[in-house]
Amino acid sequence: MKIAIMGTGGVGGYYGGLLEKQGHDVTFVARGRHLEVIQQRGLLIKSVHGDFHIRPAKATDNLSSIGTVELVLFCPKTYTTDEAAQQIKPLIGNDTTVMSLQNGIDASERIGAIVGMEYMIGSATWISSTIEKPGVIQQGSQFRRIVLGELDGQMTSRVQAIYDTLLETGITVELSDNILKILWTKFIFISAASGFGSLTRLPMSEYRSVPETRLMISSLMKEVDAVAKAQGITLDIDVVEKSLEFIDNTPPQMKASMQLDVEAGRRSEIEAMIGAIGLKGRMYGVPTPVADLVYASLLPIDMKARR
Repeated sequence: MKIAIMGTGGVGGYYGGLLEKQGHDVTFVARGRHLEVIQQRGLLIKSVHGDFHIRPAKATDNLSSIGTVELVLFCPKTYTTDEAAQQIKPLIGNDTTVMSLQNGIDASERIGAIVGMEYMIGSATWISSTIEKPGVIQQGSQFRRIVLGELDGQMTSRVQAIYDTLLETGITVELSDNILKILWTKFIFISAASGFGSLTRLPMSEYRSVPETRLMISSLMKEVDAVAKAQGITLDIDVVEKSLEFIDNTPPQMKASMQLDVEAGRRSEIEAMIGAIGLKGRMYGVPTPVADLVYASLLPIDMKARR
């Protein structure tokens, strides 16, 4: 399969490396020093599941040079979604599928508004993976899971083909006939971990059991659940309890990617991870006081990083 990795960060670099390792025609889209090192030395993957080195690796910042592809794995930071969606237009042909592995709940509709919804499928991933330094990806979680499906719930040949391709890499892959439910279920966890991790600057093990903090985490999760329901997306009745259990079972030193950006003084995905809760809450008449407080507390930090 001919594949382009749009955004060779921790997620795109890791999954793209696994696909290249399986013999697929993979081009990594990157920039700056990260791109230079990949072009010169290849892409080194350091993983709890085994290290490997893609060398040579096809990498570029000129998307027009790639040509049309069968699959675009769309993995840039959420605040660059619209710009990156414009950039992938040269990759789109009649048989192209675009699959976003970004955090949040609105990536497919934002990308689809630019390239065409007919090219989009829905997907979500669970993984801890970052750029350790230019040309090096550090993947640290035992879990490395992708769930994908058509946005209308149909089972099609294209999602089956992508499922089969990903399954060959050894990761956990699942097909879903209700991918919107999957996306919102993940969002309940990741928004809470992103928000409260960024506020406390602590690993999950140091804030998840503090009663006062845990109550606020639970309250934010309930707000996300209510916003989903207002849009007609029904989540499991015990989704908050299961999300808290997932947080409880994460490795003690785990931190969400947004938290790592905040701690490093970088621009964060605050709008997609936290701001979207209040925004959609207001659209559907759902109060989101905890999400609004978390957003307001973190916004000045993000505004400083943007400067």
